[in-house]
Order: sequence, then structure tokens, then C-alpha cells
Amino acid sequence: MWRGGATAASAARTLRSRLLPDPIHNPVTSLAPVASARASSSVPSAGPANTVAEAAAAAAAVSQQAGSVSDALRHYGRCYFELSKARLSALVVATSGAGYVLGSGNIVDIAGLCFTCTGTMMVAASANTLNQVFEIKNDAKMKRTMRRPLPSGRISPAHAAMWATSVGAAGTALLAWKANGLAAGLAASNLVLYAFVYTPLKQIHPVNTWVGAVVGAIPPLLGWAAASTELSLNAMILPAALYYWQIPHFMALAYLCRSDYLAGGYRMLSFADPTGKRTAWVSLRNCLYMLPLGFFAYNWGLTSDWFGLEASLLTLGLTIGALSFVLEPSPKTARRMFYGSLLYLPAFMAGLLLHRLPNNEQKEHNLAQNSDLAGVLYGANLQDEERATRKREDRKPSNVQSRSPVAYASVAPFPFLPVPIYVPPQAHDL
Repeated sequence: MWRGGATAASAARTLRSRLLPDPIHNPVTSLAPVASARASSSVPSAGPANTVAEAAAAAAAVSQQAGSVSDALRHYGRCYFELSKARLSALVVATSGAGYVLGSGNIVDIAGLCFTCTGTMMVAASANTLNQVFEIKNDAKMKRTMRRPLPSGRISPAHAAMWATSVGAAGTALLAWKANGLAAGLAASNLVLYAFVYTPLKQIHPVNTWVGAVVGAIPPLLGWAAASTELSLNAMILPAALYYWQIPHFMALAYLCRSDYLAGGYRMLSFADPTGKRTAWVSLRNCLYMLPLGFFAYNWGLTSDWFGLEASLLTLGLTIGALSFVLEPSPKTARRMFYGSLLYLPAFMAGLLLHRLPNNEQKEHNLAQNSDLAGVLYGANLQDEERATRKREDRKPSNVQSRSPVAYASVAPFPFLPVPIYVPPQAHDL
């Protein structure tokens, strides 16, 4: 039994020596199986770690890609915001919305108002973008505009032109679809007038200020046309106010930024007016033109009588600011008039909307005025006819002899009797 055990032990040693070589005489070959065994034993335990690492790398790549997309969206969104001059476009939308409300009947269509404002915003953004596309070199020379997207190189001119074309076409199509052709035509014409007439004219002649005032007066007409599908005399109140308001507003701005506009190559009235007197007088004259607009709005049946008083007081305040600019042309008085103009326009539009008469009351007011006017005209015509009749009768020769009262009395009860002849006494018979 011992021998069998020894034989088994020797067989085991022989097998072990074959599988595991002697580490003293051959250390490399002796360690290789151990290393391979360890490696093979460690593969199952390293699998989850590799999976986690790969997932983390994929998540980092996805987050990096998402970050790049969000950065691109933020970058182009900021560029589109600045190209569209969003604050100026918002003012245009406000005037268009006010025109829509004024042109509506007793009930304002909220959906139509939203579509009109959206289309107006898109067209205004397109016009402002095209304005900057055409004025890249001029904006690069001015401190207040050199950091815009195009002069600073944050966006290419081709990209900006594509953005302007697409948003302008979409806005015009939206107005034609949801409003009417008249509103879409006014929007398209205003886009052309602003981008292709007013913009190049800024570098040619100071009359560009008055052309720009026409551009600013069209949006309320657009809103009125979108609401009522037609334009009437009442529709001209807000456009007239906008037209005359823009002159003192921009004259003050042109006076304050004379050096900047001169560096940009723009032709403004303030360049040929070093003292500022002429610029101030132009501002005062246009403020005076706005004084009767409130009474016109009441007389034409658009608003109540309170608006006439309120609008006159507002315009009087702006006129006093322009008068102070005339008496002392300086940056201080020009800045005061500029800020006063910024307050005037929203107050004027708010009063116009607050005191607006519904459509039926406007018709009654107009009918009453027309009837009064017709009565006055009818009375005048009647008096003229009576006066003419009397003149004709006075001019007719009298062929009938004058008769005594007795003769007329004898004819009345007895018509068959002959009428006695009455001869008036002569002078020598008396």
C-alpha cells in the first residue's frame, strides 16, 4: 500500500513537472502559464468596466454634440435677433396691431390680430435685415453699429440675405392667406420702399428722413386693411400721427449722433446745420402739425371727445420740448425732446384705443353729422331758391292794373257780374 502510494506520488510529480517547468532552471517559461492563467481569469471580471467606459465616452460625445448644436442655435438666434432689429420691429408690430383694433368692428378677431402681427413682424425683420446687408461697410465705420453681426463677421452676407428673403416671403404669404391681398400688398410695398428706396437714399440726400417717415406710417394702414379689407378717412389718423412724430424723433437722434452718421457716410439734415437751428425748427413745425389730430379723430367719429383733449395735451408737451430745442439747440435739449417722443407715441396710441368708438357708434356719429350738414345745406339752398324767386318776380313787368278793394269784393260773391273798372284818381283831380 505504501508502494502504491509512492508510485502515485511519483506520477503526480512527473505530471506537474511537465505542466509547470522548473522555475529555477527556466523562469520565463515557468511564469508564462501563470500569467496567461491570470489573464484568462481576469477577462470576465474586466468586462463590465470596459462597458461602463465605452458608455461614458459615448455619453460625452453625445453631450458634446448636443452642446455644439445648442451653441449653434444660440449663436444664429442671436444673430437673427440683431439682424431683425427686434425692438424696432416690435414697435412696428404695435402700430400695426393698433391699426387692426381701430379698423375692427364691435368685436376684435383675436386670431386675425395674431396672424396680422406675426406677418408684420416677419416682413419688418426681413426689411431690417436687408437694410444691414446693404450697409455693411457703412455700419463698420460707426461705433454704434460696428458690432452688428455682419460688420463683425459673425454671419455671412449670403446667409443674412437668405434669411431675409425667406422670412419676408413667408410673412407676406401669411398676410395674404390669413388677412387679405390689400394687407399683403401694403406689407410688400413697404418692404421694397424701406430696403430699396430709403436705404440707398440715406447716402444720397437728407430727404431720406421724410421717406422713412412714410415707411413708418404704413404699418397702421396695414393693420386697418387686414381688419376691414378697405381704407377710409378714419384710417389716416394714426398714420398721420406716426408720420409727423417720426420727424422730431429722428431729428433729435440725428443731432445727437451727427459725428457717427458723418463717419458712416449718411446724408442728414443736421450735417448742413452746425448750429442746430434748422433741425430744431423742422422738429417744432411737425409737432404743430400734430395738434389738431385728436379733434379730427373725434370729428370723424373715430373716438370720443375726451381723446381730442388728451391728444392735444400730449402734443402740447412734445411741442414745448421742441420749442426748448429751438431756443437752445444743445445735446441736452435734443435728448430731452428725444425721450419725450419715446413717451408720446405709446401714450397717443393707448388713448386712441381707449377712447375708440365701436363701429355702430361711429356710423351713428357720422350719420348725425351728415344729417346736420345736409340740413344746413338744405336750408341754405332753400334760402337761395327763395331769394332767386323773389328776384325773378321783381324783374317781371306788371300787366295787371291795380284794382280797388271794392272791385275785388264785388267779384267774389257774384262772379257773373261784370267787374267795375277802377281808375285811380290823378294828381290834378285832387
